[in-house]
Amino acid sequence: MVNMFRIKGLRRQGKDGTGNKGGFGRRRRNRCCKQNLQGTLASADLGQDYKIKEINTHNEEMKNFLFTLGCYEGEIITLLSKISDQYVVVLNDARYCLDKNLASTIQI
Repeated sequence: MVNMFRIKGLRRQGKDGTGNKGGFGRRRRNRCCKQNLQGTLASADLGQDYKIKEINTHNEEMKNFLFTLGCYEGEIITLLSKISDQYVVVLNDARYCLDKNLASTIQI
């Protein structure tokens, strides 16, 4: 019996018909951050990385508070959990708990 996989030129094909066997070696697109169609952190999916587009508020005190946390345009933010109206996020390797008002001002 001849081992078909040892003959030169033949490759084991994966589920999708290509040479990929699945699992290791597959490329993941947009691994860094995900585009949110809704636009705010309050409507984001859990466990996803997002890039902050802008802080949408007229309250300068709120903007300054978010800036001191490191929440400004271009930063990567991850939503860990939503409990009631509290949002636990990871920002600059630190975890913060934000209320719904703060989460709705962060445009992603």
